[in-house]
Amino acid sequence: MLRRPFTEEPMSRLAAWSARLAWFALAVAALSVAVVRSGLLELEPALATFGASLVFAGLAILLAFAAYVSIWRQGRGGLGRAIWGMVLGFALLAYPAYLGYRAWKLPAIYDVTTDMANPPRFDALGPQRGTMAAYPSAFAPLQRAAFPSIGSLQYDAPPKVVFDIALALINKRKWRVADARPPAPGRRDAVIEAVARSLIMGLRDDVAIRITPIGGGTRVDIRSASRHPWHDFGVNASRVQALLDDIDDAVNSAPEPRRQPPPPPEPKGQPPKRQPTKR
Repeated sequence: MLRRPFTEEPMSRLAAWSARLAWFALAVAALSVAVVRSGLLELEPALATFGASLVFAGLAILLAFAAYVSIWRQGRGGLGRAIWGMVLGFALLAYPAYLGYRAWKLPAIYDVTTDMANPPRFDALGPQRGTMAAYPSAFAPLQRAAFPSIGSLQYDAPPKVVFDIALALINKRKWRVADARPPAPGRRDAVIEAVARSLIMGLRDDVAIRITPIGGGTRVDIRSASRHPWHDFGVNASRVQALLDDIDDAVNSAPEPRRQPPPPPEPKGQPPKRQPTKR
């Protein structure tokens, strides 16, 4: 029986370079995320590095498409590498593309509050914010149009109960608490200030919660603001709304404080009982 010599199909150079660029883009993106989360370098160069990784991911996708054409027409090998290049490239570009969509749909604001006329202040976190400690008044109409459901909460519960619930929710989210002042005589508002971090990059955002007694109840106001004057892609609004929902659920499901029953009335027609005097 005649044996035909085995000849390996030539590898498509386009497919090989597609996979190489995709893996390189993944390594660069991971490095930039690690640098941003650790705070070793300035934020702008790290974000520029992350942007370069997205460019490499886009090139990997383009080379993968070109490799498919080359493999189909010339019968070359490397289909698996082309697939890897395309999958990794799209995986890296998926979340930035989602953020781009949100940037197109949402206003370019970075500070969101439930009380735009008198927003909660950043006292403990004020030095870290610098000139960004004040709420920009120009954001108010943009916030009302984009997030009309964000507003203050009012309850019949005592301020101490609401304060404990809000602080427990912040600790559950593992935010770093910078200040927590419970209700006290001589102080009108209870205040909580905390630092939240984004999921991927770990960017720091500041959160302030103000708990104010009104009449026999309590009013809750929240503010969430980024530390950088860029488009927040709706992150602060989502954080405020989620915290409002959780506080509302927890306060409405909390048991009412027990009250001591009044002492029974003395029987009519009998003199009140007197305590014996000690001699």
